[in-house]
Amino acid sequence: MVAGTVSAMASELCKTISEAKLERHKNLFLNYRNLHHFPLELLKDEGLQYLERLYMKRNSLTTLPENLAQKLPNLVELYLHSNNIVVVPEAIGSLVKLQFLDLSDNALEIVCPEIGRLRSLRHLRLANNQLKYLPAEVGDLRELQTLDISTNHLITLPERLHLCLSLQYLTADRNHLWCVPRHLCQLPSLNELSMAGNRLAFLPLDLGRSRELQYVYVDNNIYLKGLPSYLYNKVIGCNGCGSPVQKSEAKLLSFSSGQLTVFLPAEVKSIGTHLDPVLPLQELAMRTLHNTFCGFFKDFQFLTPISLPRSLSELLHCPLGHCHRCSQPMFTIVYPKLFPLRETPMAGLHQGRTAVSFVAYCCSTQCLQTFDLLS
Repeated sequence: MVAGTVSAMASELCKTISEAKLERHKNLFLNYRNLHHFPLELLKDEGLQYLERLYMKRNSLTTLPENLAQKLPNLVELYLHSNNIVVVPEAIGSLVKLQFLDLSDNALEIVCPEIGRLRSLRHLRLANNQLKYLPAEVGDLRELQTLDISTNHLITLPERLHLCLSLQYLTADRNHLWCVPRHLCQLPSLNELSMAGNRLAFLPLDLGRSRELQYVYVDNNIYLKGLPSYLYNKVIGCNGCGSPVQKSEAKLLSFSSGQLTVFLPAEVKSIGTHLDPVLPLQELAMRTLHNTFCGFFKDFQFLTPISLPRSLSELLHCPLGHCHRCSQPMFTIVYPKLFPLRETPMAGLHQGRTAVSFVAYCCSTQCLQTFDLLS
């Protein structure tokens, strides 16, 4: 009985693939077929060069064939949701026309660097896998609009992710991320950022400065106590944030006002107050360099590694943040000012389910004194 059922399924599979070849189908549906490997009928002979969309959801595939691109040269969308694939092989980089790749709900542990060769890719879904890191080559996906890497084991995001200039939706919920790289604030098209259920203790100073970014979800990051004031009037999810953790546990600079305490980004070297009107010499030098040369040398290529330590050179390319009052770039020191969310008109939206504050990061005592979140 079982043998007969398997034989009937194999016969039906061969018939489906043969019809697709004969009739030059653009779509091929092979979902729920209990497939443990790619069907040989898909990979032998010709006839599928017209295929644009291949659906193989909810099977038991464990790998992808090396000659997939050779047999399916015009593939635009590949759906492999809910299989048992462990590795995205090098061959994936040969699918040069691919625009949509869904590998969510697999057993992925490795994504090969060749994924960066998918220069037409617009949507990449890698949610619900076992990934601990992603290759830097993800940053080569200049057409990428959607990236879903939620429910993995990621500690950091790809170091060149900020080069995905078309990225609009980034979802990285339920990982082990402890920071949002400040370079992501430079993404010109990012509209929605979701990093709920991670280990975030702070957010970049400039997060929300872009007008394009309208939706930010950081719910259930229990160490997170401060939201950059740029996020005021954006759509924010921050329920479950603001656990009363001690400073010694987080090992970060913190700023207190009354009974409120927030952690500051790790790159912040010092905290200014209204009693510190004179800026440190290093900060003055960095601001002078930036203001003098940024208009003439956009990439600061004139500054060699000998001229400036690498860390400071990178700061010139991407400042720590911009003053929330006057937009002056800041590099080592910030003057923070707290505005408890419970004291703003937004308090009713969260109904006491969060204990965060908005933080205005200013560049001087003057901006600190004149900044008003509600004005």
